[in-house]
Amino acid sequence: MTDWTSGYVADVDYSFGYYPELNPLRARMVFLNAGLAPPSPAMACELGFGQGVSINVHAAASNTAWWGTDFNPSHAIGAQRLAAASGAQAQLFDEAFAYFCHRPDLPDFDSIGVHGVWSWISDENRAVMVDFFRRKLKPGGHVYVSYNSFPGHAPTIPLRHLLVRHAEVMSAPGLALVPRIDAALGFAQQLLAQNPAFAVAFPNIGARLERMIGEDRHYLAHEYFNRDWRPMHVDEMAQALGSAKLSFAGSAHYLDHIDLLNFSEEQRAFLNQIPDPMFRETVRDFMISQQFRRDYFVKGPQRLPRLDRFEATLGERFVLTTKRDKIAFTATGSAGEKTLREDVYLPILDALEDHQPKSFAELLAACGRGGEGFTQLFEALIVLIGKGDVVPAQTDAVVGASRQGAEQLNRAIMALARSDQTITVLASPVTGGGVSVGRFQQLFLLARLQGAASPTDWGAYAWKCLADQGQRVLADGKALESPEENLAELTRLAVAFETEQLPMLKATLIAS
Repeated sequence: MTDWTSGYVADVDYSFGYYPELNPLRARMVFLNAGLAPPSPAMACELGFGQGVSINVHAAASNTAWWGTDFNPSHAIGAQRLAAASGAQAQLFDEAFAYFCHRPDLPDFDSIGVHGVWSWISDENRAVMVDFFRRKLKPGGHVYVSYNSFPGHAPTIPLRHLLVRHAEVMSAPGLALVPRIDAALGFAQQLLAQNPAFAVAFPNIGARLERMIGEDRHYLAHEYFNRDWRPMHVDEMAQALGSAKLSFAGSAHYLDHIDLLNFSEEQRAFLNQIPDPMFRETVRDFMISQQFRRDYFVKGPQRLPRLDRFEATLGERFVLTTKRDKIAFTATGSAGEKTLREDVYLPILDALEDHQPKSFAELLAACGRGGEGFTQLFEALIVLIGKGDVVPAQTDAVVGASRQGAEQLNRAIMALARSDQTITVLASPVTGGGVSVGRFQQLFLLARLQGAASPTDWGAYAWKCLADQGQRVLADGKALESPEENLAELTRLAVAFETEQLPMLKATLIAS
């Protein structure tokens, strides 16, 4: 019998995560930072969409048409249901890469995203992907890819091998994967307690194992227990994609672009002596012991003259997605926590405080520094986006065109929250992406959309949903016992929600 999984874990469902880097709008500032023409995709694709949260959010919240596949039919069914609920332009399949990537009806794409896939599939499937990029990515199009990287994962390779082999040979026949994972982790703990020479050579391996033990088992299954697991150096990735005519454009992790957050003065000086950009990126990873990369590659980079870059940047739009008084004037990179200059960031946050999109030009005027403040504002926005406080915003025309699909998808997600809490993000037509909204907060929004006027009513609605499922509210890690305690806690959360999160959600979700 043919193994349709190709060695990939299929008996444990993937998590319902949302990955903002797959939103093509986020690539624009990275490209402008590199002096490249920013992308404006009309046609996009995601390979290996998992439960389909990201692809559905991005399809519903933008005017970009999306295609995608995930080999697991259970994942594809749920993703297709969400697409049907939103009515978005999303063609979703349950096909293996080798089949999907050669479909005769596929269009050419402006953007292709691959998150949490590259390092966990076979060499044959990676070759299929590279060929797909070569054939189906338009000139000027870009690829987003995330992958495990060296040198940070060097000590993980033997530990991962140990765990996988234990799960294969030391478990009872027919035992499900999750208990096999638990047994393997327990064995590894016992082994490290013997103080083996490997643990002496890599003294941080014990802490890494403890972090793994604390992770969700569904995540661990897909991260470490597939047949294939292949970290790469960044220059190896560039070489692999070079045959598809792709060039490195920059990291999709915004804080990677701020050297002050990641390196000492001496390290910055050392890196600045390296003329080759890809070798510099490789050395950079050694400096911080990089374990995971998120990168953009472009087919045919278009260099912008300085004036064109300046003019293109002026039209970019941004929106505040964190309550103004909750924003910390610190940012954390590989070099630790750094304090941000309030005289630089306060005018930006004051201008964005109403949660309405503002253009770069408007923010530049609000900062009162004119053209001379361009570089300072650009860097500050990179930091704020990297911290998650600010998000790039779409044009008013795209917002209007995307509103209905986003609201329909959000209603479907909030309906799931009545009995489940797997999807904790809603689609924003303002950002073209997802906004983090917890289960209880979704229930408060759902109650509000159904006519409940006050936080007391929202809390009561949420409690009814939980009580109908025999569920309780957790407080300090313990389930509250009495109905009165549960209702009081949900009401308290609803009151806080009204003042702390609702104003931002009303602006970015455009819900009535």
